[in-house]
Amino acid sequence: MNGLGGGRGAAAAVLLVGLAVATACGSGPPPKASGSPSGSASAPAAPAGTSRAGKDLLDAAGRGDATAVKAALAAGAVPSVRDGQGRTPLLLAARGDHVEAAKVLVKAGADPDAQDDTKDSAWLVTGVTGSVEMARILIPAKPDYTVVNRFGGTSLIPAAERGHAAYVREVLRTTSVKVDHVNDLGWTALLEAVILGDGGADHQRVVALLLEAGADPALADREGVTPLRHAERKGQTEIANLLRDA
Repeated sequence: MNGLGGGRGAAAAVLLVGLAVATACGSGPPPKASGSPSGSASAPAAPAGTSRAGKDLLDAAGRGDATAVKAALAAGAVPSVRDGQGRTPLLLAARGDHVEAAKVLVKAGADPDAQDDTKDSAWLVTGVTGSVEMARILIPAKPDYTVVNRFGGTSLIPAAERGHAAYVREVLRTTSVKVDHVNDLGWTALLEAVILGDGGADHQRVVALLLEAGADPALADREGVTPLRHAERKGQTEIANLLRDA
């Protein structure tokens, strides 16, 4: 995919294809690259011993029913309750981009950093969905921007990969996320935007935003290949020009 030669290049190509499918959202099918919500994130059976109110809260959050969320909380449910995959109500609401339900949960003290069995959290999921509105709901809950997903990445990295330019702009403008954070694969947000992006207008905007925020265009991957070299190999002319001018 990135033009690397030899056996090592073939292995890298396989890795890139796999990553393009298995993105940082963790469990279940990822939301579409457009950032559109993938529908209700229904909760699997809650662990034994979970109260009726807790089960109702998980179900209501997954459906995005803010009124039912309020009712379940009033009946004694706690925001920290988890479903059979370790997901909290706030994480379920974030996955479905259910903003009104998330508002209620944040007001009730829900933790935006609580991670499920696949290391997803409500905050990290916003980088996959690209939901600026959900991010704005969660930021007052003071997420820890150093918490990472199962690939060792912050929310900025999957957002850059998917071309969520509005989200990237919002996060760089309003949070302390590190623009040059390197994930477990040795990639920064800038590298992911080039390697896994399509070179189109959305990814061009993402690259421009990252560079404006101080991303280092010289930070190479583990093979020593820079973002510029990747862009050239993929024929991403506009992005290559942005990187040369940085």
